[in-house]
Amino acid sequence: MRYWLMKSEPEEFSIDALKKKKLEPWNGVRNYQARNFMRDDMKVGDGVLFYHSNCDEPGVVGLAEIRSEAHPDPSQFDPKSDYYDAGSKREEPRWLLVDVGYTRKLKRTITLAELKDKPQLQDLALVKKGNRLSILPVSRAEWDFILSLE
Repeated sequence: MRYWLMKSEPEEFSIDALKKKKLEPWNGVRNYQARNFMRDDMKVGDGVLFYHSNCDEPGVVGLAEIRSEAHPDPSQFDPKSDYYDAGSKREEPRWLLVDVGYTRKLKRTITLAELKDKPQLQDLALVKKGNRLSILPVSRAEWDFILSLE
């Protein structure tokens, strides 16, 4: 089992929206490294720290689980979508997604400022300068420590 941190802007898609829907395709990823994480490394049952980004108080707000293997993101083929990619072909899709299922909301938001302040998380990709990926790997030790902060 692996662990991940997946970022979403709460105005676009929040932990509450995932709770309501129960299952959601994680579409719109348009970064090759993040796509490769989904394609090569994510497996059904992997844990997800659901992270609200680009908001007043960014931080980990909930838990989710990977519920599918990677498969083509249909938004890449839809000219009306913000995520349309004219260069992607149905026979060779460029962009993939995984389905993410709701597990639970945390009792409180574990803020980015708090995460940055913990020496135990100095190697967490999220707190390193210049790391802006929407999907990041998390070690088991980092996962356990972050959840201990709840």
